[in-house]
Amino acid sequence: MSEEKKRIVLYTDGACSGNPGAGGWGAVLLYGEHKREISGGEAETTNNRMELTAVIEGLERLKYPCEVDVYSDSAYTVNAFTEGWVYGWAKNGWKKGDGKAVLNDDLWKRLLSLTQKHEVTFHKVKGHADNELNNHCDFLARQAILSLAKIPN
Repeated sequence: MSEEKKRIVLYTDGACSGNPGAGGWGAVLLYGEHKREISGGEAETTNNRMELTAVIEGLERLKYPCEVDVYSDSAYTVNAFTEGWVYGWAKNGWKKGDGKAVLNDDLWKRLLSLTQKHEVTFHKVKGHADNELNNHCDFLARQAILSLAKIPN
């Protein structure tokens, strides 16, 4: 008899001050009554990289294979999985249909690998609306950007 996988809810968001520019990501992991908030940032990045990083960082915190519902306001991230783009990119050597290289392939490869470890379902949420957890992830991401500015070079 196989052990039932834990069901995790992961809310994520990424933000950038300038694009490219200083960026931050935030994530909230929920398991039953447990809640964990994580965040981080990079001095020079893009919004899309931060959106992907938020999901990656959340999934990498899981110690065992889990069933994960990922909620993101990033169509870039969600649609790549729900529309199957990422599987086509991997099959085509990380090239798009027009033959050009897929941007952020380093992050897509990490994320695709994590979705093979966990059973991940992606859900698109409306950004900057009335979703409390999405708004909190945005807050975490923006705080991470602010903390970058406080670090002396």
